[in-house]
Amino acid sequence: MGVLDALLQGFLVALQPLNLFWALVGCALGTAIGVLPGIGPALTITLLLPVTVSLSPTAAFIIFAGIFYGAMYGGSTTSILINTPGESGSMITALEGNKMAKRGRGAAALATAAIGSFVAGTIGTMLLTVAAPAISEIAFIFGPAEYFALAILSFTSVSVVLGGSVSRGLLSLLVGLGMALVGVDYQTGQPRLAFDIPQLLDGVGITIVLVAMFAVGELLYVAGRLSSTPQKVIEIKGPIAMSREDWSRSWKPWLRGSLIGFPIGVMPAGGSEIPTLLSYTVERRLAKKPEEFGHGAIEGVAGPEAANNAAVAGVMVPLLTLGLPTSATAAVMLAAFQNYGLNPGPTLFTTNTELVWGVIASLYIGNFMLLILNLPMAKVWVKLLSVPAPQLYGGILVFSLVGVWGVSRSWVDLLMLCALGATGYLFRRYSVPIAPALIGLILGPMAELQLRRALAISQGDPMTLVSTPVAAGLLLVSTAVLLVPLLRRAKAAA
Repeated sequence: MGVLDALLQGFLVALQPLNLFWALVGCALGTAIGVLPGIGPALTITLLLPVTVSLSPTAAFIIFAGIFYGAMYGGSTTSILINTPGESGSMITALEGNKMAKRGRGAAALATAAIGSFVAGTIGTMLLTVAAPAISEIAFIFGPAEYFALAILSFTSVSVVLGGSVSRGLLSLLVGLGMALVGVDYQTGQPRLAFDIPQLLDGVGITIVLVAMFAVGELLYVAGRLSSTPQKVIEIKGPIAMSREDWSRSWKPWLRGSLIGFPIGVMPAGGSEIPTLLSYTVERRLAKKPEEFGHGAIEGVAGPEAANNAAVAGVMVPLLTLGLPTSATAAVMLAAFQNYGLNPGPTLFTTNTELVWGVIASLYIGNFMLLILNLPMAKVWVKLLSVPAPQLYGGILVFSLVGVWGVSRSWVDLLMLCALGATGYLFRRYSVPIAPALIGLILGPMAELQLRRALAISQGDPMTLVSTPVAAGLLLVSTAVLLVPLLRRAKAAA
C-alpha cells in the first residue's frame, strides 16, 4: 500500500463521526491546558490514561494527538497576554508577543500565532506523512545490538539535554532504571526488588509513575509557589485579525519556522525550546526592521510559534517508527501505547495500519479544528485565566487519586502514588528532570531484553554491541552527547 492510499484509509477512519468528536475533545482540552499555566500536555495525557482505558486505541490516540497539538496553540495565549508561557516552547513567543499586547496589538499577535501554528502544523504533518513510512522501512534492518544502542542514545540524550546538569539527568535516569527492575525477571522467573509484596511482582505500573511524578509532584511544587497576587491579563481589543502588513511580514517566518522546527523535533531530545530559539535568532537577523525586536516585532511571534508546532510533528516520527520518545510528552504517549499492549516501531505500520494512519489523518483535521477554536474564540479561552489556582490544582489532585484507585483499587498503588509524588516534588524542587526517569522506566526493559539477546546470539562476546556500523555509530553519538557538555564545562572552568 502506497503512502497516499494509506493516508486516504486513515481519513476514512478519522472522519468517522465518533472519531471526529474525539478529535474535537482532544483539541479543546489541549487548547485549554495550554492556556492554563503550569499544566502541560504530558500531565493531561497522564491524567487521562486511567479514563481512556475503555476507549479503542485509535480513539484514545486521536485524543492524545489533539491534546499535544492543541497545547502548543493554547500556550501562546498566556505568553502574549500575561507574559507567562503555558508551555516551555512558548517562552520565546512571550519576548515579542507580550510587548505587542502592551502596545495594543495583542489581537494581531494572537492571530499570527494561531495561523502560524496552523501552517506549521500542516506542513509538519505532511512531512510526517512522507518521512514516517520511509524511516519505518529502514528500521527493519535493526537487530538486538542496534535496538540496544538506540535505547542508550535515548537515555544519554534525554538525560543530558533535559537536565540542568549531566549529573542530575543521570540521577533521574538511574531512578527510572531502578524502577524498571522491579518485578519478575522474564528469563529466570525470579522476583526482583519486590520485597515480598505480591502487587510488585508485575512491576511498577507506568500509569502510577506518570500520575505521581507528573501530576502529584508537579502540583505540589506549583501549589507551594502560588502567588496571592492575581495575574494581570491584557485585554484583547478589536477582532482577532491581521493587517496586510502583518501578513506580508509573517508568511515567510511561518515557512522558515516550519522547516526549522520539524527536523529538530525528530532529533533525540530536540524538544521545542531549541527550534523556537533558533527561529527567533534567524528572524531577528533577516528582519527588515530589526530595531523592532525587543519592542514587539511580529516576526518574533510568527517564526517561533511555527517552529514550535512543526517540532511537535517531528516528535511523532521517532515515536511511531522507532518507539523512541524525544520529549516528556512523547514518553507519556509511549507509555500509553504500552498500556494498550502496542509497541511503536516499524511493525506498527503493518500490524496496526488503521491506528497509525487514522492518527496521522486526525492531525490534519485537528489543525483545522484548532484554527477555528483559536481565532474566533480567543477571548473565550482567556476567561480560563480567571479560574482560581487553588481550586484548579486541588481538583486535579483529587482527579489523580480517583483515577489511580479506579484502575486498580489497590492500597499499595495509592501508597506508591504518594511516595512517588513526593519524589516528583523533590525532583522539581532541586531541578532534577523527570523525563529521564520516565524514559528509563519505559525503555529500560527493552534495553535489557535486547542486550541479553545480543549477548546470547554472540555467546557472550561484548564486541557484538559494536559489530555493525549502525550500532557502533549510535553508541559513538551517545558517547559524544554525554562527553561534549562535560568537556565544554571543563574548558570554560579552565
